[in-house]
Amino acid sequence: MTNTLMSIQVIPKHQETGVIPLVDEAISIIEQSGLKYEVHPLETTIEGDMNACLILIEQINERMVELECESIISQVKFYHVPDGIAMETLTEKY
Repeated sequence: MTNTLMSIQVIPKHQETGVIPLVDEAISIIEQSGLKYEVHPLETTIEGDMNACLILIEQINERMVELECESIISQVKFYHVPDGIAMETLTEKY
């Protein structure tokens, strides 16, 4: 059941590649997860269960380490509703 909305902004530091190619890699990992997501200018919002969202954060950070990032900032927000939640629930009136 989808009970969590998670927004994540990943800011990896890498001297050679810069940020954008690494953010593209993070979005690719999100896409491969099969979870519903929306990319926004400053963050990506994902629907899933809490465990899937936490695993996704770990996978993104592990990939950034594999790509030899010097550091990774992951800013994450969660909205958890045990009975279920969807992005449209919060945005339908807009």
